[in-house]
Amino acid sequence: MDGSRTLVAGLRRQDWAFFVGMFCAGAALTALAIGDRTAAVVYAAVALASGVLARRWSRRYPAPMPAAMRWILYFSHPGLSPRALHRVLEPRAGERLLEIGPGTGHHALPTAEILGPGGRLDVLDVQPEMLRDLERRAAARELGTIVTASGDAQRLPYPDATFDGAYLMTVLGEIPDPEQALREMARVVKPGGRIVTGEMWLDPDYVAPRRLRALADAARLRVVRQAGWRFAYFGRLER
Repeated sequence: MDGSRTLVAGLRRQDWAFFVGMFCAGAALTALAIGDRTAAVVYAAVALASGVLARRWSRRYPAPMPAAMRWILYFSHPGLSPRALHRVLEPRAGERLLEIGPGTGHHALPTAEILGPGGRLDVLDVQPEMLRDLERRAAARELGTIVTASGDAQRLPYPDATFDGAYLMTVLGEIPDPEQALREMARVVKPGGRIVTGEMWLDPDYVAPRRLRALADAARLRVVRQAGWRFAYFGRLER
């Protein structure tokens, strides 16, 4: 992505706003606990403003989460666990699936295990550093069915109707043209295949259900299922 859209230390504008907002939210709770209501109100106001800025900058300057922040991906994903993903994606042994933006493999590794030795999980990321991290973790678990590729979600390097299904986790909002990314996913997924996206409200790149439906409509897809709740949900899309 365009490096001019990031700030020092590789962090995006929305990342800075997100961290400021989280700090101020914690400070507001602390101030409230010790009875300093004025400080609590001030911190809460700054936290709210930071959250609004993070969302606005994410829409204006979409870019992948920097590899330097991948440590965040080792934490749990409330409401978006691999098990919850599998209930919506329904991976089956022997299938070939695609994950876009796998990060460190929080969802890729368990999914590859379900596909088994007769299946294959292709993973694509615009940042080679992420892929190298995932490759090390896959090798440690002796998973030889994960195939990595560096590339752009807006121009997938795969032939039409290659995959039984595809998914991305908290990634759609990072893509400059998410509508085009959905079109590309629809192209490389076989007719009748499924596309799943996971979204979490705490993520500065969160895509709300209403926006997902609009993007899906524009890409000639439809949301056939929404699982979870508004603040952490999966959307299953089909042609």
